[in-house]
Amino acid sequence: MTPNQLLNLDLPLFRGLVVADFAGIEVEANHVNLDAGQKVFEQEDATQDVHFLLSGSLLAVFWTDQGREIVFSRFPVGAYFGELAALDGTARSLTVVARSKTTVLAMRRESFLQLFNNVPVVRKRITDDLVQKIRSLTARNMEMTTLPVEDRVRMYILRLAMDQSKLTKGAVIEDAPTHAEIAGSIGANREMVSRSISKFVKRGIIKSARQKIEILDPDALTKSGLKSE
Repeated sequence: MTPNQLLNLDLPLFRGLVVADFAGIEVEANHVNLDAGQKVFEQEDATQDVHFLLSGSLLAVFWTDQGREIVFSRFPVGAYFGELAALDGTARSLTVVARSKTTVLAMRRESFLQLFNNVPVVRKRITDDLVQKIRSLTARNMEMTTLPVEDRVRMYILRLAMDQSKLTKGAVIEDAPTHAEIAGSIGANREMVSRSISKFVKRGIIKSARQKIEILDPDALTKSGLKSE
């Protein structure tokens, strides 16, 4: 793949760069198409490519020894993932699976490391992203250990709306996660999540349909300790 072809994909990590920034760097990357349910890579895999989501929907999950699924993140189109294995050369820590027909760009570790080492803007963006991920994981850990399930569900929907710039009355979150997916993300079971969402619907805070969440009362989503019924 030429630098110009990579830049034409308009990936956020490389936005604003020009072909000259890639001088001396060989960009080895190829497109990979996946069907729903197919895995990009599995937990403990020794692969070290970095991937970019070009289209579709992906989910990063961790499987415990007891077989419990913990959902770590969903990726917006344009996001990159798998950088930890590329940076430290160790096995994958998570499984990444396609939720729908998906296309990713797989970049060889060597190319990614050259970009990290030789292009300051890329290195700064990757470092900033890693710091943000640590902060996010710290916040999630605090929520899971201190907040009741109802507040964890509320915070999850709040973050989802903010990430998609949908925290306004009447805004609709498309391709919304399933109740099981939310449960895996916040350390609860599906029944407790479904019960919490039903309460939010009854209170007029959201409207919930298959893979859609409509925000009816954004102010209520930002308030902790919603009155229990």
